[in-house]
Amino acid sequence: MKTIKRMITIVMLFAVIAPHGVLHAAGKPAEGYVPDEATAIAIAVAVWVPIYGKDRVEGKKPYKAILKDGIWQVRGSLPHGWKGGVPEAEISKDDGRILRVSHGK
Repeated sequence: MKTIKRMITIVMLFAVIAPHGVLHAAGKPAEGYVPDEATAIAIAVAVWVPIYGKDRVEGKKPYKAILKDGIWQVRGSLPHGWKGGVPEAEISKDDGRILRVSHGK
């Protein structure tokens, strides 16, 4: 009987705590590995530089990141009136996976 009560208590405690992000799977942060715009941009730049070169990437500042459906969409920018492409990346907020990297025309 005591064992059943303990199990019920543990299950109830888990049901109350888990939805609030207090418990994490394998130490993963409740807000995911990419919790904010600054982190998403830092990851994107780290991926872009080896592909496109430091000068080309730095020339596309400021960078912008928008969170949509759990995916950070990160883009460089061009000065007003300029035509051309910018580096782009899509990064999973939850686990930090790089889902897409490209450069527009």
